[in-house]
Amino acid sequence: MFKKFTNGCVTIVNKYLPDPFLFAVILTFIVLILGFILTGQSPMAMIQHWAGGFWNLLAFSMQMVLILVTGSAMAQAPVFKKILKGIAGLAKTPGSAILITTFVATFACWINWGFGLIIGALLAKEMARQVKGVDYRLLIASAYSGFIVWHGGLSGSVPLKVATVAGLETATAGALTEAIPTSLTIFSPLNLFISIVILVVMPFVTRAMHPVPEKTVTVDPALLGTDEIMEHPKDTPADKMENSKIIWGLLVVMGYAYIIYYFSQNGFKLGLNIVNFIFMFTGILLHGTLRRYIDAVIEAVKGSAGIILQFPFYAGIMGMMVGKNVAGASLAGVISNGFVSISTVTTFPVFTFLSAGIVNFFVPSGGGQWAVQAPIMMPAGNALGVPAAKTAMAIAWGDAWTNMIQPFWALPALGIAGLGARDIMGYCVITLLFGGLVMIAGFLIF
Repeated sequence: MFKKFTNGCVTIVNKYLPDPFLFAVILTFIVLILGFILTGQSPMAMIQHWAGGFWNLLAFSMQMVLILVTGSAMAQAPVFKKILKGIAGLAKTPGSAILITTFVATFACWINWGFGLIIGALLAKEMARQVKGVDYRLLIASAYSGFIVWHGGLSGSVPLKVATVAGLETATAGALTEAIPTSLTIFSPLNLFISIVILVVMPFVTRAMHPVPEKTVTVDPALLGTDEIMEHPKDTPADKMENSKIIWGLLVVMGYAYIIYYFSQNGFKLGLNIVNFIFMFTGILLHGTLRRYIDAVIEAVKGSAGIILQFPFYAGIMGMMVGKNVAGASLAGVISNGFVSISTVTTFPVFTFLSAGIVNFFVPSGGGQWAVQAPIMMPAGNALGVPAAKTAMAIAWGDAWTNMIQPFWALPALGIAGLGARDIMGYCVITLLFGGLVMIAGFLIF
């Protein structure tokens, strides 16, 4: 029964889900129409919001490109490939390959979302090379499914924002004047319950999704490439500089000197910039020469096209979602206020979670979502007597929840895998349903 339901979801998604770029374009039109219907703004006003926000994610887009490129280049190093092969070697059957991939990706995403997103995809690709009969689409979907926990993990945007007092009162429209420690958010019983249940149970859910042999879509390991880096001649002065161990060594020392300094000053605080920095200089170190690393990057950058093309459109969508009319109302605000109006002290966290899930379709950024919803949800929660930490985590988990069927965050993993969104999203629908039940149960129990 479960497999039939899963197969039905996969079939429907394969038939009707468009390319991620077209998906972003359709979302653009939907938000444009909803904007002038629900906020009374003219089409031209909405287009101005769209164009005004179009380039607001340029820095973030580059960070995401580098996450893909530096992570992929690092994985092409011989030492790193041995590590991935060792983990993949633990899987002896298609079911165990899915289970291990899901668990590793989920745990890694809880530690740091950028690290987990790339490591999961790379491990899934290695599993496909080693394990016969495993469905490649489900492998990549399982790796991406781990991403559902990131907002409840150590790199979650919302819990880290409320743990910092700077700008907190302004961001929450006066609802918060003091920082909320992570003991009440990331390490709260509510958050640990949701995180642990997903970490332990979801691998078995994804394993149960594996199709029967006649419906399994495998991939020829030869098509995945060997990730071997071409050797260049070392005869000319230029060749010798490119392969110089001295230049390579000095650069590695310089990079790791900063990495050590960063952690000594900041503790285990992982942002996108330091994760990319670690990926880059670890890749340089493991490749042994700058020439080999350059070649690895050239190969890795081929998968970044989707990010480069689509992220400006999502920035434009975000611009329309937060663009205000003359009365100060935005589309995101209308959606959030609609859920607040039907909430009680018991249902408020659940409705906050659901509203965050809806808004996340159009504002797929943790920081952007917090900026949109915090000024509405945090004061409303205070007025109802809901603990501020619980309201904040409801926003965080709602943001993470619908990432499962929003191609925005899947693009780096898809770039590594060489797949399209429709290949994995049918399986991710099941992850969405499972994760949603666990999250809602958590908010009702705690």
